[in-house]
Amino acid sequence: MPGSADRSRPDGEMVRVQDVSRRFGALTAVRDVSFSLPAGGIVGLVGSDGAGKTTLLRMVAGMIPPDSGTVTVAGRDTVAERAAVKDLIGYMPQRFGLYPDLSVAENLDFVMDIYGITGGERAQRRERYLGFSNLLPFVDRRAGDLSGGMKQKLGLACVLVHEPRILILDEPTNGVDPVSRQEFWQILAEMKQAGMTLMVSTAYLDEGERCDRLILMHEARVIADAAPAEVRAEFPNLEEAIVQRIQAVDATLTEDAFGR
Repeated sequence: MPGSADRSRPDGEMVRVQDVSRRFGALTAVRDVSFSLPAGGIVGLVGSDGAGKTTLLRMVAGMIPPDSGTVTVAGRDTVAERAAVKDLIGYMPQRFGLYPDLSVAENLDFVMDIYGITGGERAQRRERYLGFSNLLPFVDRRAGDLSGGMKQKLGLACVLVHEPRILILDEPTNGVDPVSRQEFWQILAEMKQAGMTLMVSTAYLDEGERCDRLILMHEARVIADAAPAEVRAEFPNLEEAIVQRIQAVDATLTEDAFGR
């Protein structure tokens, strides 16, 4: 099971983001963001569209470098030690690149080829991760013929097959039916129990409630970082808490813009 061995830094820190910013031309996608994550648990990234969530996840995954600041994973810099960090991370973007004309088994085999997984270990991992994702009955089915939920579970199996220490998922259940979303989160809960660190962005606030910690982003900044119960404190529900916090930030930005 991924993450079952504790191989993180001695202080238990898995991820550190320090004063990170990222711009795309005139647009600042992430501005002066800092936080750290211990090993183990599920951290949810929530916020309005365009808040910077995907950019932040891609920087943690080592897909793009920050313009300023640093990101480390298990003590390794994601820019200076990118090759080493790549082996530590499983990253699943919003549109995971399955090959629709290949079968379930062939898609997984292709990923194992990339990571050089061979011999008996290859057979064990195929059994482990297709079984873990409840896909063993469908090994010969073309990926293009799978339901949306099954495609996401196959994508997850492909991300897990090299046994990363941290899993980064960008809105993995977007557009997936409620039953499949429930099954997907049951899988994530099992990975958490096995000791894996998970970062998950989501547009569904019921999924936010399943996280151990929420990072709320708005206008490229982190405006809240706490357990779901703390984020929604004094509000009837998490949705109202997030809306009110975003509106308060917008009001402050408007006052600053007019010099009040």
